[in-house]
Amino acid sequence: MNVVYTAESLATGAGRNGHVRSTDGRIDLDLAIPREMGGTGEGANPEELFAAGYAACFHSALQMVARQAKAELGDSSVGAKVGIGEIDGGGFGLEVTLEVVVPDLPHDEAQALADRAHEVCPYSNATRGNIDVAVVVVDD
Repeated sequence: MNVVYTAESLATGAGRNGHVRSTDGRIDLDLAIPREMGGTGEGANPEELFAAGYAACFHSALQMVARQAKAELGDSSVGAKVGIGEIDGGGFGLEVTLEVVVPDLPHDEAQALADRAHEVCPYSNATRGNIDVAVVVVDD
């Protein structure tokens, strides 16, 4: 792989109840365990950050495959839901649902583009075979 960019962040403090900061300072926030997991929920959490990154990256991949197909996405959007829970055998795992909205295209065409985006998105490639990812076109 020919790396063209590397992001770097540092987590300090108590992990999920700590702080995270990127080396360029653009990300600089406190973390807190979600209430649903027994924490205060008064800060961001790793699942929110992963969901934000995956949604943005997937939307870019969707736009790229749409350009290649000469399809107009209109006012499209991608939402990511990242779930965390205990897995069999101990430990924790993640699952992701990507909700794709493409109001200007028929459902089947939008789903075909979303499926193609799932083949090229770096986050999708990184998670493939590791966690369940559902790509769902949501009609507006």
